[in-house]
Amino acid sequence: MADYDIAAWIILLTGIYSIAASVGELRKPGMWLSMIDNIAGTVAIRFLTGIVLIAMGGAVYLVGSWDTDDWMVIVVKVLGGWMIIEGALFLAFGDAFIAFGRKMMAAATRVWALLSLVLGIALTIAAVLRL
Repeated sequence: MADYDIAAWIILLTGIYSIAASVGELRKPGMWLSMIDNIAGTVAIRFLTGIVLIAMGGAVYLVGSWDTDDWMVIVVKVLGGWMIIEGALFLAFGDAFIAFGRKMMAAATRVWALLSLVLGIALTIAAVLRL
């Protein structure tokens, strides 16, 4: 399987995740804020979240080389890099990072859910067209 195929699969799975998460929030408003509260309430969950983000982000980041001709590989690299940074923030500054996330989410949860839905649909379509 070529690098671009792996990148397309990661984009597809990210799109499906984004669609499903946004539909969940739109169906049951407040689900995302409740999840943030659950993570904030348990140091062990914050720690495990950080470890999982770093591990998954590293695996995603290592897919393919920096091929500037392939936008999907670049998107996958950025996604993986952000996951690593987010995991490190969870481990080092979990309480402050979650407080920031809570404020950002509470300001416009429905808007974030709709943006996530649109992004998920766009990513899914792009990946399906490529596969």
